[in-house]
Amino acid sequence: MGKLAEIIMNNSSSIMNNVDLREMEDKAALITGASGLLGVHFLACLKYASFAMTKPIKVIAVVNREPPRYVRELLDYEGTRIVQGDLADFDFCKSLPQADYIIHAASYGQPIRLMENPIQTLKLNSTATLALFEKLLPGGKFLFVSTSELYMGLTMPPFKETDIGTTNTNHPRSSYIEAKRCGEAVVNAYRAKGIDAKSGRLGLAYGPGTRSDDKRAISSFIQKAFNGELSLLDHGKAVRAYCYVSDAVEMMWNILLRGTESVYNVGGISRMSIAEIAQTIGRLMHVPVKFPSVTEVVKGAPDEVWLDMTKNRVEFGKTNYVPVEEGLKQTIAWYKALYEEEIS
Repeated sequence: MGKLAEIIMNNSSSIMNNVDLREMEDKAALITGASGLLGVHFLACLKYASFAMTKPIKVIAVVNREPPRYVRELLDYEGTRIVQGDLADFDFCKSLPQADYIIHAASYGQPIRLMENPIQTLKLNSTATLALFEKLLPGGKFLFVSTSELYMGLTMPPFKETDIGTTNTNHPRSSYIEAKRCGEAVVNAYRAKGIDAKSGRLGLAYGPGTRSDDKRAISSFIQKAFNGELSLLDHGKAVRAYCYVSDAVEMMWNILLRGTESVYNVGGISRMSIAEIAQTIGRLMHVPVKFPSVTEVVKGAPDEVWLDMTKNRVEFGKTNYVPVEEGLKQTIAWYKALYEEEIS
């Protein structure tokens, strides 16, 4: 196993201490977005669990482009398969196999990418979600990965699952916000038919598993720091509660397998400004952090992302979270290994 796959497996070991996948033995699990930040950790967990089972979980990993080697290494055991195609293509969705468990994690999670691809973004979360429900076997379970951006426009965090955002359909990120809202509506429509389906509103996940071209803030800061200087587009006053990927995936497994309600927040608990995140990365990587004299406008970005995590604490006992500095160290180590592999 290569270093990158090993990092993902090690990162997922803590998840497996807090989730129980035994009910999935000899069942089929379909994961969309399987080569993404969340997807690779779902795959690693399934591999861990399958090694302890008499009959492994049948894994269908759905990817949009040729997966890197570390993804294939997470699927190098009996009963796994990779299916490559575009989920925005309804015919491709119809061609997918049926499964007992479906996690729909495919989407444009990077603000730049989703704003560059509004039609694809709409389809991935609406028509693709509808099509995937047709692939769920009787008695199966479905998890739709939604977003904390549904709270966009609100000003009194932490945001609860009962809160409703205030953005209009002409918002710069409306294709993403409204598509995720539609996906949740699809989930609720199927719940009304007796299907065990839930939505997890994810807020700002980070960690090992991103690609070298990832444009989200933390990834971008680390990439810049490897080039010797970390520069910001603005003064970094916006506040975020980032969620380390192992915490996010742990919560999502528990929502899928044990959740009783339709919507759950999935987020971190440590609030930091973008400037503080950048300065922490600069300190860890021993590079200067530079703030601009003239700031660029980041279209549609919220002033604060902070989710109320009460429901996860009460229902699943989630109280321990990876500290931000430790999570950043692991993410920096991932990018170092990623760059070394690309050079070799």
